[in-house]
Amino acid sequence: MRVNSPRPARQGTVEDHGAERDNARTSFPGIVHSCRGHPVPPRFIRTVGWALCGLWWGLAAAQSDLELREIAPGIFVHQGRHELPDTHNRGEIANIGFIVGERCVAVIDSGGSPEQGRALKAAIAVHTPLPVCYVINTHVHPDHIYGNRAFKAPGVSFIGHHKLAQAMALRAPYYIDKAARDLGYTLTAEDFVPPDQPVEESMELDLGNRTLRLTAHGPAHTDNDLSVYDAKTATLWAADLLFMGHLPVVDGSLTGWLKEIDRLKAVPARLAIPGHGPAVADWPQAAAAEERYLNGLATEVRAAIRQHRTMEQAMETVGTSMRDEWRLFDEFNKRNVSTAFAALEWEDD
Repeated sequence: MRVNSPRPARQGTVEDHGAERDNARTSFPGIVHSCRGHPVPPRFIRTVGWALCGLWWGLAAAQSDLELREIAPGIFVHQGRHELPDTHNRGEIANIGFIVGERCVAVIDSGGSPEQGRALKAAIAVHTPLPVCYVINTHVHPDHIYGNRAFKAPGVSFIGHHKLAQAMALRAPYYIDKAARDLGYTLTAEDFVPPDQPVEESMELDLGNRTLRLTAHGPAHTDNDLSVYDAKTATLWAADLLFMGHLPVVDGSLTGWLKEIDRLKAVPARLAIPGHGPAVADWPQAAAAEERYLNGLATEVRAAIRQHRTMEQAMETVGTSMRDEWRLFDEFNKRNVSTAFAALEWEDD
């Protein structure tokens, strides 16, 4: 399925650019528009225009304290921290960012709080005058979707796995309570913006001389994982299908995740962007540590089941030889073992 960019209302037409240039002769907004990629007004206000351009860029930068790295031409990533979500970091712990085409911008994951969503939106305006046309949510977890509302506007389409809307609906009440209790801010149902374009298997998005290929994956990290491939730079935005440094978290299917890693390794990418960890890495070598942990988890859980050990006994020992290889191991490994045990206990029946 191929989807062309929705055309934002009254942006990018010859008539509008002409009107902007006329308005620029007498208005600050016109000068600001000129700063963002259009000719600076001529004649007597040229000097003033450039001065105001500098002021505008300074103000725009001040409004967004989101640190971004351009890891490939037109691909900007904010790298999260290896921390549990709390009132200090306000849940802003994941890698998020955007991709710029010649016509518009695609956001990939909007952030871990409404505030971070607004900061990302401001950061985009600093780097490009082009409008946001897509917000791609890679899965349902809070650190990836809580900034959605900042981007809800005419001309912006939300994209996600075909199971994402249901996952949002089921988890929203719990997430709303948890945000108030653990993160220090208030969410409402309006903050959960489901996809208006669900991805059943795959979809292509045209940003203008830049096509993104989106793939809906089977149960893995969650049951609603989406990856994004930019052929222009051979970059795979793997999101939480790839953890680096941060222990992988199984909220879907352990065996399914291993299958999806094999599927992703066939993607002809050179670079990969994980959901957590260094903003860019060589592909497919970047998946080696995660694959080793997940395979080790499966092997040890199966052994525990054959030895007729209980889930609680398995949780105390499975995977512990790999503790020193990962951050947040103690916070997530037991949960991974319980999820894997519940699934693998019945795999031969």
